[in-house]
Amino acid sequence: MNDKIIAITAPSGSGKTTLVKRLLAACPQLSFSVSACTRTPRIGEINGKDYYFYSPEAFQELIKQDAFIEWEMVYTGKYYGTLKSELQRIWDENKTPLVDIDVKGALAIHEQYPNNCISIFIEAPSIDELRKRLAARGTETLNSIEERVTKAKEELTYATHFDHIVINENLETATNELINIVMGYIG
Repeated sequence: MNDKIIAITAPSGSGKTTLVKRLLAACPQLSFSVSACTRTPRIGEINGKDYYFYSPEAFQELIKQDAFIEWEMVYTGKYYGTLKSELQRIWDENKTPLVDIDVKGALAIHEQYPNNCISIFIEAPSIDELRKRLAARGTETLNSIEERVTKAKEELTYATHFDHIVINENLETATNELINIVMGYIG
């Protein structure tokens, strides 16, 4: 059984989602691990495909049932986590789970699976660029942008704890670097 895990993290606005989509398209032996969360779905997001959307009460019940490999309150009142059943589903398909996750969650998974997990930190070229990317989304208020930038500054202090850091200044270069790292790991 393939029991490897790819954990990818980044501050909001670093381009992680785009890079993860490109990586999945290039590596069919990977499967996206759908995270659980309590935030409201964005336009176009589908329950069970993009996230498993839960009420805070249902999420807390899953915590009590020890259903998560890791979970965290990432933003005030907003929980995110990785379901044990989701990783098992992917391993049962003989694929490698790609976990797209926040910084602390990625470190928690890496700590639980030190010999089976590779951790990758995606970084925007600068905080100014990060702020521009968040504003360009059109989904954030000024307050939420500043909250995410403040969180990003904190998350950047953890970058050296990861196996690899990919700076997403040029999308093609970052995509190729990411694919090379992952293929070197999963073979």
